[in-house]
Amino acid sequence: MRRILFGVMTLCFACLSTAQAQEQKDIQGGQDHPLLTRMPGYYLSAFDVKDYDKYDVSAYLTGPDANWEGRITTLGYTRLNGAKPVSMVQISKNYENAIKAIGGKTLASGARSVLAKVQKNGGLSYVQAEAFNDGADYTLVIVETKAMEQEVKADAAALRASLATTGRAIVDGIYFDTAKAVLKPESEPSLAQVKQLLEANPAMALFVVGHTDTVGQLEANLKLSADRADAVVKALVGRGISASRLKSAGVGPYAPVAPNTNDDGRAKNRRVELVAQK
Repeated sequence: MRRILFGVMTLCFACLSTAQAQEQKDIQGGQDHPLLTRMPGYYLSAFDVKDYDKYDVSAYLTGPDANWEGRITTLGYTRLNGAKPVSMVQISKNYENAIKAIGGKTLASGARSVLAKVQKNGGLSYVQAEAFNDGADYTLVIVETKAMEQEVKADAAALRASLATTGRAIVDGIYFDTAKAVLKPESEPSLAQVKQLLEANPAMALFVVGHTDTVGQLEANLKLSADRADAVVKALVGRGISASRLKSAGVGPYAPVAPNTNDDGRAKNRRVELVAQK
């Protein structure tokens, strides 16, 4: 039975591929990105947009330009039947030249790929063009960096309820730059909610505890978590909360709330918690 099902599935995929090859037209709902056009003789065979995500370029880049986060548009192009073949090098060089023409800077390039950044209209975008199958297909990824819209924030009432029932509360919406203990401006709404919590409960005293994922050296993560917790305490004291009501601590990766085997789990583990002192 499983062999029959596999045969049916294979036939379906083959039919889909044949139909797509016959159509040779852009995927429904897809469109070129306004930053860069396509190579002549290609149609748009894949299209995906994520409002906010991280794009991994660690295999190509290191340093400050290796952190690509923001709105990600992924475009897949396939050569039309009968179109003049071009090599993978041609595709890579065409995009490298197009990016330079609009004021962009090449970050890395090779025989079939180019990575670059473009400052345009007050915004920063990262670009990767990569060819496959001897130039029959290529992908174009454009990451428009921006501050993440804060959809999840701390809430004073929810924090109070969590402390009352479990003795601890995760403070959503506290953000730091990678491997740093400097609070990002986007953290302000959550800090305001913690301040509101403490002002509404004048007898409350809290431990502010920093947590990290398992990436990096243990000693460095322990220090980073402690420094981040201390940064939150200082931010609250700077907003009028008495320092005697707050104590900071860092436990590094020792108390995860999710597996450290994927990005989502690691993101959950990088957090700040409030713990009741009594």
